[in-house]
Amino acid sequence: MNLLHAQWLETFTTLAETGHFTHTAAKLAMTQPGVSQHLRKLEVQVGQPLISRHGKTFTLTPAGEAVLSVGQARRAEEKALFHAIQSDDPAVGEVGVACSGSFAVLLYPQLFPLMRSSPELTVHLEAAPQDKVVAGVVEGRFDLGIADHKPDHPRLDARHLWQEELCLVLPADNATSPTDLQDLDDLGFVAHPDGFAYADELFSLNFPETFKGADHLRLRTFVNQISQIPAPVSNGIGYTILPRSGVAAFAEKGSLRIAELPARCHRDLWIVYRRGRVLPARVIRIMDSIHATASDLGGANKSCRNRH
Repeated sequence: MNLLHAQWLETFTTLAETGHFTHTAAKLAMTQPGVSQHLRKLEVQVGQPLISRHGKTFTLTPAGEAVLSVGQARRAEEKALFHAIQSDDPAVGEVGVACSGSFAVLLYPQLFPLMRSSPELTVHLEAAPQDKVVAGVVEGRFDLGIADHKPDHPRLDARHLWQEELCLVLPADNATSPTDLQDLDDLGFVAHPDGFAYADELFSLNFPETFKGADHLRLRTFVNQISQIPAPVSNGIGYTILPRSGVAAFAEKGSLRIAELPARCHRDLWIVYRRGRVLPARVIRIMDSIHATASDLGGANKSCRNRH
């Protein structure tokens, strides 16, 4: 059976609620024969009588009672839909965001005041590799993504947020100023999921003659939890490479030192979202927090460059 005709269903629902053809016609600005015609057409579509007449009155058949419940449910659904459309409340609903682990650690605390002030606002923040960030936004699993490049995808738009510097991170009490790769190999690499790509990017610029690829680095330890990556370094174990956000978010960053290298390497940050989508107010609100976090990070990068 095809979907019930919306106008016939509304006429029948009103008729069942008023219990009177004349009152139904007046309420819907119709003629009484028009009401009867809608009833007959709906009965043909359903394949069963919907009312049982008793003189000038009628009662609903079992089929009529079932159709009435559908009509009332559809009314309620439409009412909820119009309410949701008209009340684009920035404090209500769900927002999904995906980004690198280092940026997630920095961003998450900035969202706490929003969630405290808006109990009906739910934020799903997921740390993910860059390819999964982009794919998640394309598939609609995330409203927003933060990527280190502008995606070349026909279903995505992106806005530039900021530039973030890749930092070579050493223990604070290590006074060594590495001039070649051997000095770093003596310390050992504190690796992490993005660390090898960072090493390829930063070391190919600074050690072009001796760097043979991240897979040739001497591995000291591997850490999968982004918040714990700087911890071994802060305890004098090895070195690592992180974006500025990963250093800024570490609670004991005073125990770390950012080494000066001849060539600096910056990665762009882009905020990514579905092309053509009108973003709800709640998503725009989270986007504003992301912009503020990136701006603060930009100030940290500027301080870092001034010290160097």
